Amino acid sequence: MTRSYKSPFTSCLIISGLAISLVSCRQGPAQSEGKVAMNDETNTNKRQARQVSESFRDYWYAGDAELTTYKLEQARYGEIREGQAVLIYVTEPFLKKAQVKADEHHADNTPVLKLNTTKNFLTGIYPYSIMTSSFYGVQDDQHALKLSLSVQEWCGHVYTQLNNREKFEIESHSYFEKEGDQRVALPKSALEDEIWNKIRINPEDLPVGSFTMLPSLEYIRLSHLPFRAYDVIAKVSITGDLKTYELNYPDLERTVKISFGNDFPYPIEKWSESAKSGFGPNAKMLTSKAIKMKTLKTAYWRQNGNKDVFLRDSLGL
Repeated sequence: MTRSYKSPFTSCLIISGLAISLVSCRQGPAQSEGKVAMNDETNTNKRQARQVSESFRDYWYAGDAELTTYKLEQARYGEIREGQAVLIYVTEPFLKKAQVKADEHHADNTPVLKLNTTKNFLTGIYPYSIMTSSFYGVQDDQHALKLSLSVQEWCGHVYTQLNNREKFEIESHSYFEKEGDQRVALPKSALEDEIWNKIRINPEDLPVGSFTMLPSLEYIRLSHLPFRAYDVIAKVSITGDLKTYELNYPDLERTVKISFGNDFPYPIEKWSESAKSGFGPNAKMLTSKAIKMKTLKTAYWRQNGNKDVFLRDSLGL
């Protein structure tokens, strides 16, 4: 069966040659980028760079970040754990070749919408801390430029990074013997971790239908699965003021649902993940959930003094 992206919407505009002003953690403007070929197994055609709207500029280039907290119910080891999640969105200039945030203006800077996702919960006596970072071009014309994941708990910690070059280059480090230090090169495919950025930029063009996708780095590491793309079926549904993007992985018996507002800036209101939790005969199907609590737009990187701790109350932390 031929696998391809299908979208219920088709509008896509060519971006102008104007430089896009980005303001992020201490950073100034970054240069826009033109067309980029999507050389992967799901789309062999060139995608046109997307025109950035005035409303997008006003909201995302205002010199602050968007912080949103969520009440978290996280499945781990066959039980549901209570915790908190935070989505931190911010625009910043990115050096595509070096695969890092640019410290100053360069002609070849690429503007990205970065998402840092944090999850914190307890498994019995000891804590879990998970962070995923995704860097996605605001022109929505290629896959995420970079992903990274770190997981810390009292048994040890793991770190995984994906770089978007000629292929997806993945480097992973783990304290588990069977995982250890890995380097993997994969053909390009859709990335689950980039969907969270794409929703905020261009949800009308979310991929739907049957194709292959690399599941979230978090899921792969916590499930101790090999790095590869899996068959997925994706769809978008509408209920009232919310749209829900659903991913169903038949081979993994896993379903992810992300619900977001119909209108710009398309805030993510909640999400869920249904999958087997635990290992061996004790594994069971459980559903992790997150419900939005509070949102704050602020330049948090400047608010790092003791006098700023009270701001956490604004986020329910």
